[in-house]
Amino acid sequence: MNAALILIVSVVALLAGYILYGGWLAKEWGIDPSRKTPAHELEDGVDYVPAKAPVLMGHHFSSIAGAGPINGPIQAAAFGWVPVLLWVIIGGIFFGGVHDFGALFASVRHKGQSIGEVIAGSMGKTAKRLFIIFSYLTLLLVVAAFASIVAGTFGSTNAAGKVLEGAQLDANLATAMISLLFIVLAMIFGYFVYRKNTPIGIATIAGIVGIVVIVFIGLNFHPLAISYNAWMWLLGIYILVASVTPVWILLQPRDYLSSFLLYFMVIVAIIGVIGATATGSGTLSIPAFGDAAVRGNGLFAGGSIFPALFITIACGAISGFHSLVSSGTTAKQLDNEKDAKLIGYGMMLVECVVAVLSLLAVSYVWSEAAVPKGEVPFGSPTVVFATGISRMIGSFTSEGTQSVMYQMLVLAVSVFCLTSLDTATRLARYMFQEFWLDEGQTAKDATGFKAILVNPYVATGITVVLGIALGMTGYSKIWPLFGAANQLLAALGLMAVCAWLGDLGRNNKMFFIPMCFMLVATITSLLQTIIAKFSAGGDVWNYVQGGIACLLVVLAIILAITAYKTLAAQKNKAAA
Repeated sequence: MNAALILIVSVVALLAGYILYGGWLAKEWGIDPSRKTPAHELEDGVDYVPAKAPVLMGHHFSSIAGAGPINGPIQAAAFGWVPVLLWVIIGGIFFGGVHDFGALFASVRHKGQSIGEVIAGSMGKTAKRLFIIFSYLTLLLVVAAFASIVAGTFGSTNAAGKVLEGAQLDANLATAMISLLFIVLAMIFGYFVYRKNTPIGIATIAGIVGIVVIVFIGLNFHPLAISYNAWMWLLGIYILVASVTPVWILLQPRDYLSSFLLYFMVIVAIIGVIGATATGSGTLSIPAFGDAAVRGNGLFAGGSIFPALFITIACGAISGFHSLVSSGTTAKQLDNEKDAKLIGYGMMLVECVVAVLSLLAVSYVWSEAAVPKGEVPFGSPTVVFATGISRMIGSFTSEGTQSVMYQMLVLAVSVFCLTSLDTATRLARYMFQEFWLDEGQTAKDATGFKAILVNPYVATGITVVLGIALGMTGYSKIWPLFGAANQLLAALGLMAVCAWLGDLGRNNKMFFIPMCFMLVATITSLLQTIIAKFSAGGDVWNYVQGGIACLLVVLAIILAITAYKTLAAQKNKAAA
């Protein structure tokens, strides 16, 4: 199969989905451009700050992307390019786009508060608390996993304490240096745009020039050789500060500028695919329906196609984390309801394009990656992506260009992991605070011990300590459980918006199939995890992961029963 043809067909299908299905959803739900958004109604200069559509697109895209749309499709490639491609396109249009757009819209109509508050109005206070517990546990896993990933791409040692050498050490130190300079650049950008009212166009050009400069500096000057464990502590301090500072200082400008790295990555990948195809080396070598011999080889996912495919490909088709971003930071910055479709639905479909490019990247190095267990030459999906795309570029340019592109692609993925890390910390802080508040209350209304717990510094401190401590155990122990928890969160997010729309008397039938399918797939996966972990025994982490999986299943079943009763009552009320 021709790689360029697959890319073109995928982009056309996703664009048609955005225009036709996305437009239909906006009409069915009642998007109202004249309605005042929480960013204006509750503007406080810290969390509620109106953002221009391009800036908010940058924040939202950078936050939901991370390494997800790259890791998932590559790990799922062993199931075959046909199932992966179909799920990315169908899942993105009818599952992920509906999920993200719906969560953003529902949150905007609930004063920018989380999906927990949406649930409270339609399913009750107990359901809200259960959802917040579930979400908070998932976000702790996100903080732990992404802190571990970032420390692994910054450190002079790996998680086991082994000192790195050669090209890998240089790449890590350069990435760390560029990322630190990027934070400084973002703060300068935010100051000039929000305090000196510099036109966004002029500031953007200056920011892009600044990115080029700091990349040049970082690639040629990177003296900070800090160990993995030391970076974990430093990252803890960073997210502690970053998640309580006003969004205009760091979050908005950093995410906006980092989105240009992602756009750059996407453009380079598209050029690579088309260029490689034009030179005769753009043919997919992945089997159409998979290779069972390489599943679970350390790079690719193992197990059966159901439910593994739908758990492994998270951000590339649907991801529960997206609903927390949509209803957490993004909803508090939305300038106008008309932007909700572009940001919520549109950015999800752009992630689908990244997922398709990731599938094409692994196809380019398939002969090296598709090897038996224990012999995989690639350390991570990020390395596979950067290697595949840079080799495509190298097929029609030079070896030097290929090398530079490889470093830039690794840098881009690392920047998004850091973005997702402190966004997840801020979201966890919101969740922790909301848990202790009654409907309609804000942190200022709390008294007694609740006033202490909802204090943003206390809530953030608790989250950071728990997340970093869990992250110290290593990415590999956390990620397997996060996958299922994240997808189950997506099912619950769909369920919440479905129930809310039903309460309003709006069409909510587009949620029925996605929420039921994701609920069955993820509970099946968690039950498999429970059986596997308790059967394995031995390592205490097997029992910890098995116990957390049990808790997640119980919470999900209780919420599913509550949602069913709510929807049934709505149906009976409508019939009466």
